[in-house]
Amino acid sequence: MSPRVKRKCSHNKEEETNISSETPDSGCLNQATDYGVDWTTLPDDTVIQLFSYLNYRDRASLTSTCRTFRIVGSLPCLWGTLDLRSHKFDTAAAVSLSSRCKNLQRLKFHAAGSADALVSLQARELREISGDFCRDITDAALSVIAARHEMLESVHLGPDACEKISSDAIRALAYCCPNLRRLWMSGVREVSGDALNALAKHCRQLLDVGFVESENIDEVALGNLTSVKFLSVAGTRNLKWGSAAQVWSRLPHLVGLDISRTDVNLSAVTRFLSSSRNLKVLFALNCPVFEAEVDSITMLKQKGGILLTFLSDIFKGVASLLADNSKNVNDVFQCWRKLKNKDKSLDEIFVWVEWVFSHLLLRIAENNLKEFDGFWLTQGAAVLLSLLQSSQEEVQERAATAVATFVVIDDENATVDSQRAEAIMRGDGIRLLLNLARSSQEGLQSEAAKAIANLSIDSKVAKAVAESGGITILANLAKSMNRLVAEEAAGGLWNLSVGDEHKGAIAEAGGIKALVDLIFKWPTSTDGLLERATGALANLGADEKCSMEVAMAGGVHALVMLARTCKFEGVQEQAARALANLAAHGDSNSNNAAIGQEAGALEALVQLTYSQNEGVRQEAAGALWNLSFDDKNREAIAAAGGVEALVALAQSSSNASQGLQERAAGALWGLSVSETNSIAIGRQGGISPLIELASSDIEDVHETAAGALWNLAFYRDNALRIIQDGGVQPLVHLCSTSMSKMARFMAALALVYMFDARIDGAVPVGPSSQGSSKTLNVDGVGRMALKHVEEFVISFFDPQTFYTAAASLAPTAFAQISEAIRIPEAGHLRCSYYNTTTLKNLPLQFTMPGGRHAMHHSGLLQNAGAPRVLRAAAAAASAPIQAKIFAKIVLRNLEHHHEISS
Repeated sequence: MSPRVKRKCSHNKEEETNISSETPDSGCLNQATDYGVDWTTLPDDTVIQLFSYLNYRDRASLTSTCRTFRIVGSLPCLWGTLDLRSHKFDTAAAVSLSSRCKNLQRLKFHAAGSADALVSLQARELREISGDFCRDITDAALSVIAARHEMLESVHLGPDACEKISSDAIRALAYCCPNLRRLWMSGVREVSGDALNALAKHCRQLLDVGFVESENIDEVALGNLTSVKFLSVAGTRNLKWGSAAQVWSRLPHLVGLDISRTDVNLSAVTRFLSSSRNLKVLFALNCPVFEAEVDSITMLKQKGGILLTFLSDIFKGVASLLADNSKNVNDVFQCWRKLKNKDKSLDEIFVWVEWVFSHLLLRIAENNLKEFDGFWLTQGAAVLLSLLQSSQEEVQERAATAVATFVVIDDENATVDSQRAEAIMRGDGIRLLLNLARSSQEGLQSEAAKAIANLSIDSKVAKAVAESGGITILANLAKSMNRLVAEEAAGGLWNLSVGDEHKGAIAEAGGIKALVDLIFKWPTSTDGLLERATGALANLGADEKCSMEVAMAGGVHALVMLARTCKFEGVQEQAARALANLAAHGDSNSNNAAIGQEAGALEALVQLTYSQNEGVRQEAAGALWNLSFDDKNREAIAAAGGVEALVALAQSSSNASQGLQERAAGALWGLSVSETNSIAIGRQGGISPLIELASSDIEDVHETAAGALWNLAFYRDNALRIIQDGGVQPLVHLCSTSMSKMARFMAALALVYMFDARIDGAVPVGPSSQGSSKTLNVDGVGRMALKHVEEFVISFFDPQTFYTAAASLAPTAFAQISEAIRIPEAGHLRCSYYNTTTLKNLPLQFTMPGGRHAMHHSGLLQNAGAPRVLRAAAAAASAPIQAKIFAKIVLRNLEHHHEISS
């Protein structure tokens, strides 16, 4: 954050002249504004303070609105710090910013592609640079940066390895930047004695040095840095600890030493603690020598040096730095922050300790090793929570990143450790993270939103986030012009939208509009952001009310656009899933029809069924299945090549996931409602894969396949193909043994359709039917199949209840039987054919009052002359009792629907 202006700029005559000379009547803002406020008349320090809360892009945009704001927005005090990590920072951007950056002192940037651009800023007053993603920074690039910025005091490159930086660049820094006070690099290949001696000779104010995770360091030459107070070699390999302990322990000003994640030996640790003149803190976390129990308590007492390991009480150890360490050891950092009379040297130590802890815990969290489970629960989470409250923004940011990282134990399946998540929640971590998310600093916003998003995978934490106002905060962050902030916020809304508990709150907070706007705002190349936004919309679309809001916000157009144009499979999958969920409410809103009417929607979904990604194919098939419930969509899908695509998908799904198999069969089931489509599916070879899917042991799969075969069996040619391709036995098996009554019912319907006397004699059977020497006696197979159908019907027969009903003929008795034998899902089925000769008892499920298509089925039965057949069956003396009762129930159902229609 830019420093506050403590007095009005107008008190400074020079600045007053510069501003006032160009302000009168020159801006686009004037006193005749809609709100009756002339913003240009605000005190200059107020405007500067407001500008300081903006990112550089918004600040630059606001300066273009009027001359007054242009002058104020260009003041050097607003451009002392620049964070370009989330923006494209190339030479062109640097040139456009250079006029404002003459007094720039602190710069953060993503090093990939930005090192060369840094020189073009012409920020000769630059004091601090901090870059991440530093793998591509070369010796030459860093040397040029050093040569152009001789005022540099702090250089921090990491945490990614600086693989292309060697001792040459370090020497250049030493020669060019004599004011260097902090030098911190990760993964440098080699730090030679010459480079270290150059630093010792030219950088006499060097206080803080970190060569972490480096390949080779001349440990003897490192001892020549006599000005150094803080030294870190965490994660560095190939150190000779005997020499290091001998030389470094003689460093006259060394106060803090970090040797964590190294193979240091106990002898070297003992020497550091006993021989170093001023050493106060020794970090040795995650060192093998301390994995076995060592008497660290005894070592702590040597000359007052603090040894911090996983075995020690971290807060208690750090508390020993304070004069009165008997209190407040639960959070020693908070205790130190509240001290009124601080000691400068102690402040330096605490600032460094926070800095080191933030780096160490983030790296340990990234490694995600099982052996740290106990540490995170006993100490690690508490330390992270304390670091979230640090006055150092970099420490807060890394702590938030570490929280986001350490709670996730399985990235691929988005699984969090519930104990770790609850430890953050119990420690008031949700409030702390939400406060950081409200910050004006985009780096903090992004990392805090990421932590909130990951924690919200846990349902208890999600509830706490919602109750603390987190949904509104995330919805607002999703509107950010900063891509990383918007992406993490969308991820948080995605996780919170799982289940039904928070969907309404997201809609009320404006989250749906924000998510849809993200799709229009950002290009299709921003795949991570778009995947999260579409994933959240997919979850929200499963709720009927939210699905309508998604459509009203332009979500249908946005999702179709992604399905058509985006090439990233994760976005394609979520866009198809979102469209599937929006189309699932066809009975209660118009989304289903609206998607079909959107230009290119059905064609895009058909094309996605050919994707190489199984998840994309599955969700596209699911969307087509739901859309096929609309008559116009059904025909349009077929016209777009949907029959061929879905038959091909079913043919290739034998080894696919359950979800893909179910949706492929379901989509063919939906299309097969149409006579034209049903015939086309049979001719395209769709029957054989459906028979294979009907043989599945998975209930959802064989249920949808049975539904498709039922529709197909209505047409003679398809019925013949089902028999020829060996479909009778799987259907008989389903009818007899499936745990799903719905699957048994549809298998029974298919068998009745197939053997209703439209096919007689013998038919060839086999994989190819043509030229097959095998034949099948249709009559014999039909009798066997219909026998199983009768057995299925009889399975609904309860003798005691049925005989009671037959004796009394009371409506309540019939109602009791109807409720007992009802298959609820059957009310959603729609049949277009009844043959009274094979009618028997199957229409009972279709005519139950309350079914979606009961009136339709009642009309078909009336037209087919069913009442006459039913009355005869009910009166037949030789008919089984169950047939009589079923017939009477169907007659009552028909009468009920006739009364309603009349």
